[in-house]
Amino acid sequence: MSFNIGLSGLYAANKQLDVTGNNIANVNTTGFKSSRAEFADVYAGANRLGVGKNQVGNGVRLAAVSQQFTQGDVNNTGNVLDMGIQGQGFFVLSDNGSRVYTRAGAFQASKDNFVVTSDGLRLQGYAADSNGKIQKGVLSDLQIDTSALQPKATSLIDQGINLNSSAADIPLEVDDGTGAMVPNLPFDPADQKTYTKSFPTKVYDSQGNEHTMEQFYRKTGTNEWTMYTLVDGRNPFDPSSTTPLTGTISFNSDGSVKSMTADNTGHPAGSSFTVTNNTFTMTGWVPAVEDSAGNWIANGAAGNADGMRLSMNSTTSYNTETARMSQSQDGYATGILSSLSIDSTGVLFASFSNQQSRAIGQVALASFANEQGLQQIGGTRWTETYSSGIPGIDAPKTGTLGSVESNSLEASNVNLTQELVELIKAQSNYQANAKTISTESTIMQTIIQMT
Repeated sequence: MSFNIGLSGLYAANKQLDVTGNNIANVNTTGFKSSRAEFADVYAGANRLGVGKNQVGNGVRLAAVSQQFTQGDVNNTGNVLDMGIQGQGFFVLSDNGSRVYTRAGAFQASKDNFVVTSDGLRLQGYAADSNGKIQKGVLSDLQIDTSALQPKATSLIDQGINLNSSAADIPLEVDDGTGAMVPNLPFDPADQKTYTKSFPTKVYDSQGNEHTMEQFYRKTGTNEWTMYTLVDGRNPFDPSSTTPLTGTISFNSDGSVKSMTADNTGHPAGSSFTVTNNTFTMTGWVPAVEDSAGNWIANGAAGNADGMRLSMNSTTSYNTETARMSQSQDGYATGILSSLSIDSTGVLFASFSNQQSRAIGQVALASFANEQGLQQIGGTRWTETYSSGIPGIDAPKTGTLGSVESNSLEASNVNLTQELVELIKAQSNYQANAKTISTESTIMQTIIQMT
């Protein structure tokens, strides 16, 4: 019996050496999770009717090799597609349609711009639509869209302007002394005496061509201003004309907008200049270009089909300098992909040469009720089993799922000092169990010699 006990001890010590050696061998393996050998004692039989006071054990057996899913250090690498998980969760990979799971986030782009591992398994996540909205629900292969970002015609200009309430009036008309009204300093964009201040704004047509819209503001009375609008120095509806669109803004005594009007007369058919809710709307803009002969003609593009709106909701008239405090417009030219970034929720952001950015996908993470039940399949990957339960898949930082650290990789969680101590212990255990067998052999030899 002692031989069997000693042999079981040798086997257990050998398994402990195997597990410890495997941990040490993978001390530099990205995303590796160390294992621990767990043992249980063995009895030849059990006394079912009472307590076995004289029962002797029959050795030891390997009960389990349990994985330790503690957090490994997340170290910076500088590669945007390197991702480490800070917290719980696993990356989801597609292996010819079958799902496998990993903590090793060393990814790269394939020739088809899919995000893949070094051996071609595709990272799973959620796709984004053309507007950059993440489409959650169905997992798909994450792909980096390298196509150009199509241009967008400007539809809204929002600017915060203060028009100085104490500025000098520049009357539109004066009485010549006979009761007749004659022009006084007619507006001329080339003559700064005919307006108080001008503000240029870049706008874009449907082909991504850049144009300059300029608003000229002229104080024409108490709490009243006139606004003249030109695009590229031309009438927005008729490139052959330099006559501006004209609107007026009246202010309350507290400096807020009281009313706005727009001169909507004399425009070509299909075009209009109107006001609604403190917003000027210019419909029917004809984007123009100057030809080689110096003539301004339509460039073949169009403005936004719903018109170009100029919001004046943030416009004020206080006794301070006439200035533009804020400005934004929603149009842009064609954009070429220039860089990629990934935030902590796993969203992939593409930045383009036209200063625009949008989401092109989101990494998904999986969690399991019993991580110890996962089956190791090599390559620092796992598959689900009946014991692990089915995966719960969602976006990072949802529920108990951890965050994604881009430009980083999670190192092995092996504690090398601890493993070296385990080696010493396993060696001692092996020697002690070998001594048990050696001692039993000596006793057997003594008994044989006595007979």
